[in-house]
Formats: sequence, structure tokens, C-alpha cells
Amino acid sequence: MYLDVYPTPSAAAHAAAAEIAQLLAAAVATRGTSTIALSGGNTPGPMVRQLANLPVPWENVHLFQVDERAVPSDDPARNWTQLLPLANLVPRAHRHPMPVEVDDADTSYAKELAEVTGRPVVLDVVHLGLGADGHTASLVPDDPAIDDVGQAVSWVNIYGGHRRLSLTLPVLTRARHQVWLVAGADKAAALKGMTQDRSLSPAARAASGASATVFADVAAAPTDQT
Repeated sequence: MYLDVYPTPSAAAHAAAAEIAQLLAAAVATRGTSTIALSGGNTPGPMVRQLANLPVPWENVHLFQVDERAVPSDDPARNWTQLLPLANLVPRAHRHPMPVEVDDADTSYAKELAEVTGRPVVLDVVHLGLGADGHTASLVPDDPAIDDVGQAVSWVNIYGGHRRLSLTLPVLTRARHQVWLVAGADKAAALKGMTQDRSLSPAARAASGASATVFADVAAAPTDQT
């Protein structure tokens, strides 16, 4: 795991966007297509907007989600809404929002992933964030979905007021590249646990053994990394 520290959240977001653009372009050059799954939350917005302005062969990119809240499609809490700057750049057939309106969304989305990426599911790039409690994607501490190693996608119990759908740890760890974006002093303890303290948090487990780069602002970074 690599940790890159930047003076501001904006600088970290721009660096993460540049890394993702490079990885997607390289995947297209190698295999003719590329796949990415992006997380929700408050932090990624600037990264997504910056990424939409970078030279990526979007016509060859499949856009998936890491997680989604089970809310109506027009609800502002829906993660897919903040991905529209990118979704509008890829062909309609390459847009893969999580179908959280249906009870079998876990199995249907797993099938959709496999049809594009193969079995087992291997994504080129997975973007991840970090919660102050050590969660990533919508894999939160003590939820049974953390140990759902036999499925690619799992429902998560109500967290933050919403039931959620999330990619599982095996899919996250098999990704060819993980790009993490972490900002804010409230994330500092969780990031230190993930990068230095052998934490057993969902985030630490997701990053374990993966090709991961963490883009963090100085407020979130461990003090010996600033």
C-alpha cells in the first residue's frame, strides 16, 4: 500500500483523479476495454468532476458502483447521482447503476458484473473511501456482509438511516488497482489503523494484499507521514 499526502482535500482529489485516468487508459490500451467501480459518500465529488475533464477513452469504459443506498432513483441520497458527470460520458450500455429498487439486487448485480468482467469478478480500478469508524464501501463494522466471501455483492443492514448494497471484500481485494481518497481529521485514526496498526477494520481488510494507493490530505494523514 502506498500513501500519498497532499496539503488540501482538493489537491488529493485531483491527484486521485489523475491516477484513475492513467489506470483506465492503460487498461484500454492493454485489453481494449476497462472497468471501474466508484464509491459514494461526501468526499469523492471533486474527484469525479475532475476525472470527467481528463483524457480518458470513455467509450471503452464500463462504469460500476461500489455501493448504493436503497432509496428511490430521484432521492438526493442516491450515490449514482454524483456519478452522472462520468455516466454521461460512457455509452449507455456501459452504465451499471446498482438496481437497489429490487430485493434481488445483490444477485442481479453480481451477474451483471460477471458478464462484463468474468468469473471471478476482477475490476481494473476500484475507488474507495474511509469512514471514521473504519468502514469502506458500505461494509461497516460488525455487519454480516463483511464475511460474505461467497458472493460478489451483498445487502448491508441499515446504516446511517439506509439499507445499502455493497461489493464484497473478495471483489474489492481482487481489483487490479485500488485508489483510496481520504480527507479530514476525523479519518486520521482510522487511516492510521489501516496503514500502520494492523487494524482488523473493514477498510484494513479491503486493502490487505491489494495494489492500493491512498491519496490523503494532511489532516487525515498519520503525523509521521506529514
